Amino acid sequence: MTLHHADRRTFLKGAAALAAAAGVSTALPLAAEADSRDPGELFKQGRFADAERGYRRQLREDPSAAHAHAQVGYIALLSNRFGTAEKHLGRAIALAPGDIASTQRLAECFIRQDRPARAVPLLRRTGRPRDAAFAKVYSHIEGTPWTISGARSTRVPFHTLDPVPSVEAGVNGGKPRKFYLDTYATLDLSMEEAERAGLRALATVEGGVVDAHPVVLHFGVLDSFRVGDIEIRNIPVQWNDARRPPLPDGSQAAGAFGTTIFYHFLTTMDYAGRALLLRRTPGAPRDEIARLPLWLAGDHFPCSLGSLGDHPPRMVSIDTGGIGSALDTTVAIAEQYGLTVDYDNPRERSGIKTYPLTAERAGLGRAVRHDVRGNAAEKVFPGLPGPGQSAQFGFDMIANFTHEFFKPYAVTFDYTRMRMSISRPS
Repeated sequence: MTLHHADRRTFLKGAAALAAAAGVSTALPLAAEADSRDPGELFKQGRFADAERGYRRQLREDPSAAHAHAQVGYIALLSNRFGTAEKHLGRAIALAPGDIASTQRLAECFIRQDRPARAVPLLRRTGRPRDAAFAKVYSHIEGTPWTISGARSTRVPFHTLDPVPSVEAGVNGGKPRKFYLDTYATLDLSMEEAERAGLRALATVEGGVVDAHPVVLHFGVLDSFRVGDIEIRNIPVQWNDARRPPLPDGSQAAGAFGTTIFYHFLTTMDYAGRALLLRRTPGAPRDEIARLPLWLAGDHFPCSLGSLGDHPPRMVSIDTGGIGSALDTTVAIAEQYGLTVDYDNPRERSGIKTYPLTAERAGLGRAVRHDVRGNAAEKVFPGLPGPGQSAQFGFDMIANFTHEFFKPYAVTFDYTRMRMSISRPS
């Protein structure tokens, strides 16, 4: 982890991490090994199909069970099954109008389908500043949002591999500039890039403090974002003046983009080949060695199944933007899974002690790496991907797989078929 790691988290996640802060506990209950017919426990373990069967069983017994409708809808949303999500989240809200979580999730269901107008009245009802800000932005989108034109596919070379991959992209027809790639990012601009693009803030939200400097997030609508031979028009964007990790030459990136862009394409981050590939048509990755399920939590947090040591796979997050790290977890989880924690060299992150760790074995399916280096936090905290978001999302995650893990591979995100593929260099 570099000195800039915590700043990068604040910049890329912005208000999303802050929204979760109040609900995150200081200890993560680890997944139970025993089978259970309690759908709530099954959901907590990340056994979503089993949990859904349990909740549907409850609905057969009581069709007015609001919580069961909410959970069936949430499970469907995690897998982008939009029709089922709309039906059950809508029913949950009708039965329990004060269910803020289901209201937000139904709004997210419409946003993922590029139907922001349907999300606006829902977001206005939650009483939360971040939702109100997005409602205002979405209400100002005129015409068709997320209009994609240009080539059917484009391959853009990485400008840098470290501290995280970066590529060139153009904003509002301007000169291409360097943007970091990060699956935990939305579309985030620096203040300078927003000013160059002539953006007008439609809403602002306090975004916390970085290095004693209060950060304000600004939200607006971007006319054009061009990556290689593909252009995307009429899309929401955010910007702020937080300090960002410098590029290797010492210059500043113009921003970052990630999953909210990625899920509009069949997206490959080709670490080994040092390129980003965006495709508008389906295709099968070449030399695939691992195919894993993919879930999308919140508005831009991809999750899958990963393993530590010889233990069975559990839920993990996929945050490719962890600087200098392949794996993030907690001390408690590291000890349970037999990882080596270097207690002699503590570091501090967001006021929490972290320690270097080594996993003898860590894998995503058959993509297995040995002697994996990472970080173990003394306790759960909101900025910790994976375990730090378990309370926010309602299911336990044992770790976050990040930047250094993926360097030998190409990783493809398919948000239509909801799967993640890992391939060797072609």
